[in-house]
Amino acid sequence: MTATSASGTTRGAGESTVAAPAVARFLHLAASPTFALMALSTFILDSGGPGALCAAVGGSGFNGMAPMYLLMAVFHLTPWLKLMSRQHA
Repeated sequence: MTATSASGTTRGAGESTVAAPAVARFLHLAASPTFALMALSTFILDSGGPGALCAAVGGSGFNGMAPMYLLMAVFHLTPWLKLMSRQHA
């Protein structure tokens, strides 16, 4: 007997869906490193140009996308901290 999923794909009776829960368990860990890499690449690729000129004129250095990505990475560190605390306990 075959089952049809919500996306319309058909699976056979012997086919399991073990990969989806395994991926979902670790997907929340991807946010913080992704945002950290985005902050780093934005800082490196966008250094110079009009943004640097405006910051040198008197604005703070904390404007733009790189600090926002760093802040997002910090806010998404919770799953990593939980994982590390479980490993040390």
